[in-house]
Amino acid sequence: MIRINLLPQKREAARRAAVEGGQTWMLAVLGAVLVEIIVLVLFHTSKQDELKEANLHNQKVRAQIEEIKQQIANHDEIKAQLKELRDREEAIAKLQAARTGPTATLLELSRVLTAGRGPTTDRDRLQQLKRDNPSAVPNPSWDSRRLWLTSYQEADRVVKLGGQARDGEDVSEFLRRLTLSDFFYDVKLLPATKSVDTQTKLELVKFELSAKVRY
Repeated sequence: MIRINLLPQKREAARRAAVEGGQTWMLAVLGAVLVEIIVLVLFHTSKQDELKEANLHNQKVRAQIEEIKQQIANHDEIKAQLKELRDREEAIAKLQAARTGPTATLLELSRVLTAGRGPTTDRDRLQQLKRDNPSAVPNPSWDSRRLWLTSYQEADRVVKLGGQARDGEDVSEFLRRLTLSDFFYDVKLLPATKSVDTQTKLELVKFELSAKVRY
């Protein structure tokens, strides 16, 4: 019988298997490291792109800020110029009002003292007044010749009127009309006195009143 010793061959096979196993493990480790490196490179690249985009955005914002700074650099000067223009406009408006205002006030007095006419007022307001307080509504049949003005003074949009009337009711009618007028407000009647006219020998009421005017 022939005997063959296979022990060295088994040892060689085991050695080869161990070497191949070690190589496989090393390849697996290298593969994992390589994948991790690739992931890190991709992550770094994406962050670099985000950083570039953020830097570009910041540059645009800085450019806009600089542009706005240049635009508002003379803001105070522009405000001063605008204020000067507004002051001029207000001065012109005041001069215009001072020139035309007294004329409008006198025309309103003429309407108040004209037969068949009356004060300039809002119709809705007048209708409401007729319902709420009929005694405060002007009398359309009042004879305005029963009252006449003898003085008219205006300063700082405050008017002082003086005149005479046949009786106290005529003065009250005149006061009602001025109170309703859109041109007058804060109408105040000063104490009135009675006197006898030297020419007509009629007893008359001498009155004075003050009011503020709008124009």
